[in-house]
Amino acid sequence: MGALFSIPMLSFLLVPAMSSYGTSLNLLFFYITWTTLVLSHSPLKVEIVGTIAVRLLFYLIPSLIFFLFDVLVPSAAVILKAHGSHGLPSGKKRKSGKKEAKVAACAVFNLLLGLLVQASIEVCLTKGLKMKSAIKVSTRLPLPWEILTDLLRGLFGRELLEYIIHRYILHSSTLRVAKNHDTWYHALHTPYPLTAHYDHPIPYLLLRFLPMFLPAAIFRFHLLSFILYLSLISLEETFAYSGYKAMPTSFFIGGIAKRVEMHLTNSGNGNYSPWGIMDWIFGSSIGDSVADDSLEDTEELDVDELAEKLMERSRKRRRGLKRQSRKRTDS
Repeated sequence: MGALFSIPMLSFLLVPAMSSYGTSLNLLFFYITWTTLVLSHSPLKVEIVGTIAVRLLFYLIPSLIFFLFDVLVPSAAVILKAHGSHGLPSGKKRKSGKKEAKVAACAVFNLLLGLLVQASIEVCLTKGLKMKSAIKVSTRLPLPWEILTDLLRGLFGRELLEYIIHRYILHSSTLRVAKNHDTWYHALHTPYPLTAHYDHPIPYLLLRFLPMFLPAAIFRFHLLSFILYLSLISLEETFAYSGYKAMPTSFFIGGIAKRVEMHLTNSGNGNYSPWGIMDWIFGSSIGDSVADDSLEDTEELDVDELAEKLMERSRKRRRGLKRQSRKRTDS
């Protein structure tokens, strides 16, 4: 755990907020911390611990919080859901059951499976084949334009790979893996927290892990570029699959969320890529256009109205409890 909390990215973010040091001194501190980390731990350990930290901070912890909120406080969560009670993990049922627990457990298992596969690939390359690692871990820091180039390559490479795999493999009429994807992921009634990583393990590795990791491995991202790239993907998965009305950067994340939802509710007949670029090019988009998304998503959530709804629901519940207690007293 010591390596987890010594990742310089955390110190780089915290030092400017907690001190009066200048930018140059912060960058120097970041470089010293990064160099110390790389020289004091094996490259594999630095890569895997960094990957775990990103997945925990930007996907697993917030998704678990959202999931538990939906399950434990459905009366409050239903107001935040884009589709009301239908958007809850249990749907219109009052109580969550074994199916929802299975989805959560499977999502966590798949996330761990992806980490295991990533570590296995690196061990095979470096120790088995005596080659360079897929992700570059060095004391040299990447320049800003190098990070930007890696991000563009990674995100557009993921868009292309996910489209091809999703449309032509996981929605094939003949392949067994497509049947696994259909009976697992497409058994969901709607996206909700943690479902971004819910699927049969083989389709999961093909659809989630491979499009994420392969572009980074082909272009051999620097670990810092990879951490930023994975952070963006993790945040996208957290919010796009949450099922909530309010989204950070609504125009972008909100559009992704709608495409995910339309893909699921239309039995997988379209919207195969996360951003919709490849679907737009090849004519497989379903649902609202990007222009329609922008008009809808620019409308801000009325916080006062939301708070009033929560208060009114709470008052109704208290009145109902008082009536029940009076009836028991009279009887």
